[in-house]
Amino acid sequence: MNSAKLAAKSHPDHQTVVNLSDKVGFGGTELVIIGGPCTVESAEQMETVAQKLSAAPVQALRGGVYKPRTSPYAFQGMAEDGLEILAQVQSHYNIPVVTEVMAISQIEAIAAHVDMLQVGSRNMQNFDLLKALGQAGKPILLKRGLAATIEEFVMAAEYILSHGNPDVVLCERGIRSFDNYTRNVLDLGAVAVLKQITHLPVIVDPSHAVGKRELVAPLAKAAIACGADGLIIECHPEPEKSVSDARQALSLEDMVNLVHSLKPVAASVGRRISEDVGAGFKPAPLCCAA
Repeated sequence: MNSAKLAAKSHPDHQTVVNLSDKVGFGGTELVIIGGPCTVESAEQMETVAQKLSAAPVQALRGGVYKPRTSPYAFQGMAEDGLEILAQVQSHYNIPVVTEVMAISQIEAIAAHVDMLQVGSRNMQNFDLLKALGQAGKPILLKRGLAATIEEFVMAAEYILSHGNPDVVLCERGIRSFDNYTRNVLDLGAVAVLKQITHLPVIVDPSHAVGKRELVAPLAKAAIACGADGLIIECHPEPEKSVSDARQALSLEDMVNLVHSLKPVAASVGRRISEDVGAGFKPAPLCCAA
């Protein structure tokens, strides 16, 4: 990976920590678990999610407000109304939030409301967007493309780094293959490789990798065991009613159980899951807050 001047490790122990807050950082001893629905649907939905997950403990919340959908007729997200909901949840529960950016025109508004901007797999090689995110002033979660090689993935991160943003987290989320039993094929080998050749934190998205909720937990545990710095997992108060990705979303109860089941796995590889989350929780419900 000689062409990666900024993403490559300078020595074996070179590891960047990307901070979302004074409590949450990717790449250190503590793992970061991001949870939440594929799509922000209402303030009430996100209130329920945040209340349950902040005590799980989950260190950051996810929720899409601009949605890249295969069909132009599918729900495209709540846009700026969704950003307002995420900002309320962030403030109310003192927990970082992550959402996807799809276009340069969205960067300013998204960066004003959330802690981390996600680049989805479809945009991994949207080079103009990557260049612009180099000036976003917020950490970037970069997902691997649908059929991207490891080198292409690392060089996509290099675009962001080379344009001024050092805070990039890589996310393995499965790649396309000939098999269709699962949504994609999770490449845990890529996680091990990326941890060896780059200093950037690496997390795993088992939800998009398998597309079936009953397979998420074992792959989440495997990801931690092979060196991932965290996970991003879809969950929903009523998974079967989710407006997108319903089949892969965990219930909130299953998400909480999964987080607790990860603790011994983390300990076995010298990592841990922080319990110090949501310390700023304010008891008034979001839907009734001034």
